[in-house]
Amino acid sequence: MLSQRQRAVVWAAAALGAVWLLAWGGYTLASSRKVTAEKVRAYLAAQDLRNLRGADRAKAIQRLADQLNALSLEERRRARMEGLWNDWFQNMTEEERSQFIEATLPTGFKQMIAAFEELPQEKRQRAIDDSLRRLREASRNLAASGVNMARGTNALALSQSQQQQVVTIGLKTFYSQSTAQTKAELAPLLEELQRQMRSGHFQHAPPRR
Repeated sequence: MLSQRQRAVVWAAAALGAVWLLAWGGYTLASSRKVTAEKVRAYLAAQDLRNLRGADRAKAIQRLADQLNALSLEERRRARMEGLWNDWFQNMTEEERSQFIEATLPTGFKQMIAAFEELPQEKRQRAIDDSLRRLREASRNLAASGVNMARGTNALALSQSQQQQVVTIGLKTFYSQSTAQTKAELAPLLEELQRQMRSGHFQHAPPRR
């Protein structure tokens, strides 16, 4: 027979074990539901947009948008640079492309645009240059780690003329006048600008020399 003290120790150990199992179960469940670039790749591989019609097609596109929105900033950047959904995007209609882009705009997009519009041209140029530099660095790092980089839709494909338009007429005007394809090419740049805005880089970046 166990003494009262021994029974208390056994019950405490059992309770601790139960708490640990619940925590482990919660962590496992959360991990299984976490969206990653690999899961997006698997979803895209399991679906052929060309064979979908009507509500099924719209539902598939919306599910892809939801998955992209659930990615972390790093995973989202990697997925874009890999061009995971380039084939799907090319097979969308112009209307579907526009809806998809609107559905996957970065959080705080309007606030970022407003902050960018208030900058003088020199700081706009610096913000664009810094963002592109960071994207190039991220691209090199991913390539060095063995990730296959796509040559399709990405901010690095923006021409000097397009970059200059963003600086001179403003991001809001340039974006509103752009095609869905150009908006898609702008997406990584917008997300990088968003990072800078959150870090206060727009306001505190040192002047060029």
